[in-house]
Amino acid sequence: MLYAFLLGSALVIIGLTLFLFGIDQGLEPIGHGIGDTLALSKSFTAVVTICLILGFFISYAEPDLHILAGQVDHVTSGQFAHTIMVVVVSLGIGVMMTLGMLRIIKGVRLKYMFTAAYGLIFILSLFSAPDFISIAFDASGATTGAITVPFMLALAGGISILKKKERGIGEADHFGLVGIASTGAILGILITGLIFGIDKLNGFLPEETAAASNLMDVYGFKLLTLAGESLKSLLPIIAAYILFQVFSFKQKKRRVLNISKGLTLTFLGLVIFLLGVNSGFMSVGTKIGMELAAMSSNIPVLIVALLLGLTTVLAEPAVHVLTNQVEEVTGGSVKRTLVLIFLSLAVGLSIFMSALRILIPNLQLWMYLLPGFGLAVILAYFVPDLFVGMAFDAGGVASGPMTATFSLAFVQGIADKVHTADLVVDGFGMIAIVAMMPILAIELLGALFHAKTRKAQKV
Repeated sequence: MLYAFLLGSALVIIGLTLFLFGIDQGLEPIGHGIGDTLALSKSFTAVVTICLILGFFISYAEPDLHILAGQVDHVTSGQFAHTIMVVVVSLGIGVMMTLGMLRIIKGVRLKYMFTAAYGLIFILSLFSAPDFISIAFDASGATTGAITVPFMLALAGGISILKKKERGIGEADHFGLVGIASTGAILGILITGLIFGIDKLNGFLPEETAAASNLMDVYGFKLLTLAGESLKSLLPIIAAYILFQVFSFKQKKRRVLNISKGLTLTFLGLVIFLLGVNSGFMSVGTKIGMELAAMSSNIPVLIVALLLGLTTVLAEPAVHVLTNQVEEVTGGSVKRTLVLIFLSLAVGLSIFMSALRILIPNLQLWMYLLPGFGLAVILAYFVPDLFVGMAFDAGGVASGPMTATFSLAFVQGIADKVHTADLVVDGFGMIAIVAMMPILAIELLGALFHAKTRKAQKV
């Protein structure tokens, strides 16, 4: 298990490096190009149709979503099946991504969109079982992963640049699409839970999750599976690029070759990264959670939870994509290092709060999410629009492959050993908290930035 973890760590570093190079060269130019084309389109029906199809298939192919759906299926013994969860989440993402794109085109303020979306989520939550609430909010974070986030950011950037020229607005519309789309995952699962009418999902964590295996077996077994999943996650974007190239872009051969190289690097980087995370981290995360939870004192498990959150977010691929774009769009006035610090502190507190919720029997998930997301929506009316979009995007970005595997496995390991905990209710919900805290952190950063700017203007 130790050797698998060390090898996994090396693969994460190599994979993340290749992935980020590939995003710059391949995925971002495609997203910007499609965004430009949609913004110039005169056909409302065509824009809606393309966005719905793109949103559904990009989400359906997202590796993070399949990881979470597999864990839910496994832990609930098929009560909430893998395929059903992936389909309903993808439908929700497709619908909300389309509304998010139309928001940019029509110039609707972000705060109104988030107020409406989270207002509807709150109403549905009143009638939903706690199990489905935990899984729904987890899905909102998990579905905005390594491929989805860079593409959506580029897509929003392409449209907003053209609309900026028309309306003379600032950079605010570059961000927010990821945050709006992620609410679709919550709505999809809550509606499904109400349709199914299931009050309780029963769960158990099989012991073999933490069992040691031969190193070559661990990595060799998963390589082809992860390569297939990574290729599947890129196929919708590749197909969209080919169609737009034939009917719209008509780019020169050299440009097409550069983008193809970028897509190849993205694919290789993602495969290597996911291989390291899935093969080297998940079983270790579960084992650490179990061992710490079995100790007589709760202090070690809470300290480790905090440290895990502070550090694992720095290995999330989409976090680096977002922070780079924030610095670029704001012309360097908001430094990526500062955003990383705020995100790191937010995720550290998130994992700490998740562990605390498991250890304290009467501390329920809604006690975090209701005031947290409520405060996030209220703050949206007092923070510059740029930071509102960045904040809600950051919530989805921070809960990527590292969180969906290592951190979730760690929390489930704790829940399995704490006698007062419910594995479904307490084992899930951690990603939801991770998706919430960065929103508050970036909005706080926006409030500080706004206050500093006003002070400088007065001087």
